[in-house]
Amino acid sequence: MFNPYNTLFLIKIFLMAEHNDLGKEGEDLVAQFLADKGYKILARNWRYGKDELDIVAETDSHVVFVEVKTRSNIIYGEPEEAVTKKKQRFLIRAASAYIEKNNCTKEARFDIISVILPSQPVHINHIEDAFYPTL
Repeated sequence: MFNPYNTLFLIKIFLMAEHNDLGKEGEDLVAQFLADKGYKILARNWRYGKDELDIVAETDSHVVFVEVKTRSNIIYGEPEEAVTKKKQRFLIRAASAYIEKNNCTKEARFDIISVILPSQPVHINHIEDAFYPTL
């Protein structure tokens, strides 16, 4: 028997899978983008409780915590606009745990990298020092 709610549920699962695929593709592109710029990738999708750091990278002078935001269009605004103050607090908390667990001695930096897919060429916007931890 046809149940429209089951159909809607399956559509929702499909769209979520597409969304997750888009996010992973964006993170893969950003990891390569950073490596090409000379960054050393230390971790990807590092978790602390419910918080997650998309990419942890290193330069000569910094450990860089990178939040990747990937979108298929900019109808609802630029991807980086989705990194709210609340999200920043979660990232800072996870970064603090990462620093403590890994005995990092370099200065920390928080970057946001937004990706628009599929666009040709791929649009990547790297915002260094996108925000600062507050006391």
